[in-house]
Amino acid sequence: EAEIYKEKGNAFYVKKEYSEAFNYYTKAIDACPKNASYYGNRAATLMMLSRFREALEDSQQAVRLDDCFMKGHLREGKCHLSLGNAMAASRCFQKVLELDPTNTQALQEHKNATALLEFEKMAELGFEKRDFRKVVFCMDRALEFAGACHKFKILKAECLALLGRYPEAQSVASDILRMDSTNADALYVRGLCLYYEDCIEKAVQFFVQALRMAPDHEKARLACRNAKALKAKKEEGNNAFKDRDYDAAYQLYTEALTIDPNNIKTNAKLYCNRATAGAKLNKMEQVIEDCSSAIKLDESYIKAYLRRAQCYMDMEQYEEAVRDYEKVYHTEKTKEHKTLLKNAQLELKKSKRKDYYKVLGVGKDATEDEIKKAYRKRALMHHPDRHSGASAEVQKEEEKKFKEVGEAFTVLSDPKKKSRYDSGHDLDDDGMGGPKQSPRHKMFHMMQFRGVGLLTTMVGTQQFTH
Repeated sequence: EAEIYKEKGNAFYVKKEYSEAFNYYTKAIDACPKNASYYGNRAATLMMLSRFREALEDSQQAVRLDDCFMKGHLREGKCHLSLGNAMAASRCFQKVLELDPTNTQALQEHKNATALLEFEKMAELGFEKRDFRKVVFCMDRALEFAGACHKFKILKAECLALLGRYPEAQSVASDILRMDSTNADALYVRGLCLYYEDCIEKAVQFFVQALRMAPDHEKARLACRNAKALKAKKEEGNNAFKDRDYDAAYQLYTEALTIDPNNIKTNAKLYCNRATAGAKLNKMEQVIEDCSSAIKLDESYIKAYLRRAQCYMDMEQYEEAVRDYEKVYHTEKTKEHKTLLKNAQLELKKSKRKDYYKVLGVGKDATEDEIKKAYRKRALMHHPDRHSGASAEVQKEEEKKFKEVGEAFTVLSDPKKKSRYDSGHDLDDDGMGGPKQSPRHKMFHMMQFRGVGLLTTMVGTQQFTH
């Protein structure tokens, strides 16, 4: 009767109807539990169904019943190899070669087991050196031999997470959890992905679940501790900032940045938060540095670009500000970002022309009277008559400054020209005549201070500075 069941199982196996084949091989084993070949056949069927752990048990039972059963040893070795146990696989293939030194299948599988061991060693070394790309490469090669090995899949997923390739890592972990919802390693990797994507509360839930399944899971314990510490410290900093205690907020964000250098997204936010606090403390160079650190960690972090651009604007580094606003606008074409970019471009344009306010030594909010007084003072300071005894080089430089003073006054004393100048428009547009002085104004500019040395002696410089 057992042989009949076996033959029916063989027929279904040939037709690739493995579930039916499994049922008949099981009936054969039930009818004759001491026959090694029945276990061997069922092991082959289980392997085709990718149920390698069950197949391993059947293979081991087969060789226990018949130590010279080469197919049993070969299948046991293949199961060990698929499950990632290269050392055990090698022993099985070596046993086959002892029985048949010319067995080509055993020879090839033994080479595969040796290659798997080598990839494991390379991956271990790569992980120690934090060369996660190399580990992923090694695990991809290893999984070609050991496709059912959860350990290799988990290691690959962990390294993908550490490389910031979260969707790939999540996919690998989810595949394992579909087969084994209590797999602590897979739960840990799911939590790790969430943690690195700054979903810290959800991450903690997965770490806690992993620790329930495996209380000694050291990586899950460390990640859980870091996640809780990072969340608490960040919240402390945020609360201090809301309370306008900017020094405390700055210090708390600094402390938070030391907790886990691998958490790129959260650290990018912490750098940006510290930059915001730094701006309140007028630490402009540090603000730029922190924003740059945030952008280095997350090149798509719009908030960091905006914060750095504003800082550049405050420091009158307009070219850098324009670059950042261009990046922001190309990423998110909003009306607000367009306005910010246009303003920065306007300030850049204005910065490349003469600063007439600076020439006269007044602020941009100076009154008409203040502009006139400043003009008289600067014109007196740089008038050619005052430097007639100086070297030719000094005379040339003072004459240039004297002309600039006249140009500045021409623009800033004319309400229309001043308005256009302040708004960043070219002064030559719309027939405004540009900043050059008219012949009449030039004559006034020169004649007003003609004989400046004599006048200074007679009435003193005080009348020209009031």
